[in-house]
Amino acid sequence: MAEAHQARMQNAVEDMVQSLEKDYIRKMQGRMFRCSAECCENLGHSMNQVHQCIDRCHAPLAKAQGLVTSELEQFQDRLTRCTMNCNDKAKDLFNTGAKEPAVRALMDSCVSSCVDEHLKLMPSMTRRLKDSLSSIPQ
Repeated sequence: MAEAHQARMQNAVEDMVQSLEKDYIRKMQGRMFRCSAECCENLGHSMNQVHQCIDRCHAPLAKAQGLVTSELEQFQDRLTRCTMNCNDKAKDLFNTGAKEPAVRALMDSCVSSCVDEHLKLMPSMTRRLKDSLSSIPQ
């Protein structure tokens, strides 16, 4: 992807991830650490019980991180497929004898469309992630 298009997409994804981290993940991390500390303070538990308790404390955050990672991987896969299709179109155009400036213009326009199309998907992806993160039992 051209640098400008890549920067646009990267900034949008980073903004979304930072928002999710601040509004959801960070709170979950706080609960996880407080819960884990309580596990360690219970002197009546065996070492194994403490480890199991800590594992239970970590489970919601691990689930949240898995959801975000999975959603971002799917998003990245779709974007990659779109840009690979642009590559194929550019190769096809080049093979018909088109000159490099025309091929570059097609590639840039196509990649720009991919980025625009995927930026439009971000609000629904963000909503889906927020709904999923909100529904994780603490």
